[in-house]
Amino acid sequence: QVQLVESGGGLVQAGGSLRLSCAASGSSFSINAMGWYRQAPGKQRELVATITSGGGIDYAGSAKGRFTISRDNANNTVYLQMNSLKLEDTALYYCNADLTLHGTYGIHYWGQGTQVTVSS
Repeated sequence: QVQLVESGGGLVQAGGSLRLSCAASGSSFSINAMGWYRQAPGKQRELVATITSGGGIDYAGSAKGRFTISRDNANNTVYLQMNSLKLEDTALYYCNADLTLHGTYGIHYWGQGTQVTVSS
């Protein structure tokens, strides 16, 4: 019914940039919020940034000043521009969508993840 497709991950040197994209597709849904989370090996999944359909934004402290989340509501797409990447940013990045699906509010969907690897 709903699929989140992420793209834009890859291998980048420290100090470089990547832009992640996540597009939601399907039927009978509307998006309340979308965001990015990441999980490094041996660590818990953590929030990176979220944005509501109305434009409200939250960032993790580690992302502020370096990452920018944005949205294209018409295309059900969220982006994460990552600049000044550090080694500790290496993780599998997941897109998350908070949806109203078939009239039910507050359903979460996850993308498959896209790998970001930062090298020295």
